[in-house]
Amino acid sequence: MRLHLNGRELEVAEAVGERRLVEFLRDELDLTGAKNACDIGACGACTILLDDEPMKICIKRVKDVAGHRILTIEGMAAPDGTLHPLQQAFVECGAIQCGFCTPGMVLVAHAFLLKNPRPTRDQIRKAINGNLCRCTGYHQIIDAIEEAAVHYLGATAAAARV
Repeated sequence: MRLHLNGRELEVAEAVGERRLVEFLRDELDLTGAKNACDIGACGACTILLDDEPMKICIKRVKDVAGHRILTIEGMAAPDGTLHPLQQAFVECGAIQCGFCTPGMVLVAHAFLLKNPRPTRDQIRKAINGNLCRCTGYHQIIDAIEEAAVHYLGATAAAARV
């Protein structure tokens, strides 16, 4: 079975297909950004992107994502470790407290900004509605996403010129 994970291709044994994806990523690949918190796909701590769409993976199996493009929080930063502008905005705006929800929140925001690089604060609130944060009260998270939108606008404009 082939997985397209963070820009790399991995070949995994068919027997792995029945494992829960969140456990496989954390235990076998040491990609610990996705957290297993609720076990019912409700809180968003386990969110990854599958073909640029958010997916809560605590209820998914490895076989469910075979052949799709998977992005985890570990794939957001540049190879040299430089944070993605969205991650940097979370740091600068104080949108990270305990950090438990942050990977899922960042990935949901990334998918949202790819589609809507000029969001209103209300649109941002709605976009992150499926991800729970118990620390920040969401204000700083919304600030960070709003701040990062500037980068997405620039990236969209650059792509249009090519």
